[in-house]
Amino acid sequence: MILALIQEEGISPILQTVLLIIFMLGMVAIVLSRFYVFFEEQYAMRMKRPFFVHFYLFKKTLNKSERRVLNQRFGFYQKLNHIQKKRFEHRVARFLSKKEFIGREGFIMTDESKVLIAATATMLTFGFRNYNIDLVETIIVYPAAFYSHSNETYHKGELNPKLRALVLSWEDFVHGYDIARDNLNLGIHEFTHAIHINSLQSTDVSALVFKKSFEELTDLLTAEQALRQKLIASKYFRPYAFTNHYEFLAVIVETFIETPDDFKQQFPRIYKKTKEMLNFTFADY
Repeated sequence: MILALIQEEGISPILQTVLLIIFMLGMVAIVLSRFYVFFEEQYAMRMKRPFFVHFYLFKKTLNKSERRVLNQRFGFYQKLNHIQKKRFEHRVARFLSKKEFIGREGFIMTDESKVLIAATATMLTFGFRNYNIDLVETIIVYPAAFYSHSNETYHKGELNPKLRALVLSWEDFVHGYDIARDNLNLGIHEFTHAIHINSLQSTDVSALVFKKSFEELTDLLTAEQALRQKLIASKYFRPYAFTNHYEFLAVIVETFIETPDDFKQQFPRIYKKTKEMLNFTFADY
């Protein structure tokens, strides 16, 4: 149809040539993009990382108050170098601009609460190229544990994929950072659920790496009974981890973030797979 339009009488030869060149360039771009996607997927499956992670034409910035929260309250950010900090700030700013934050039962959303929540999501996806966690559009925060109508009990946090919402108890979220080495962090736990389920619905390269590495981890634990028994007997991971594979993943990511040296020493192969899932190549991990 486009070629017929180009050859239509009444269009000057110069315009025909220009249109033909545009058409050919468009076709070349489509072919090259498909080749790129194919080769990057092959590379990612082999190397467990995309060709690149960070590329921004225009970086967003945080205001002084928001940056102060990161400097004073967020240990992961403090471990980053100057360039990484700027990238982290950009991603936090993007998260803040893309998500809706709602306080319930009298909870007032402040710069501090928003930034700490956004920073948690940004930390977990800092090795991803697509870091938006599209599954989550709304962050709902209660002052403390809240009543959930889904199973008629009180929760500290939950993910509701149907409503595209992640719900948190602020009291328990803060407690997760107040005690830094107990391998118990509500924000990390719930955002890991969101990343996990989001990856099952996504075809971007970071989601593919995440899924593939987790599949390899579950295959490893299925195949090696001795390792599985050692894992349970060690009591390094709290019992809740063995509820199902969703909770197992959330708990090992909590542990990976909070006590990486202990994790690496006790279970080096599981640590390696967790590191691959998140593509963590920074902050001494």
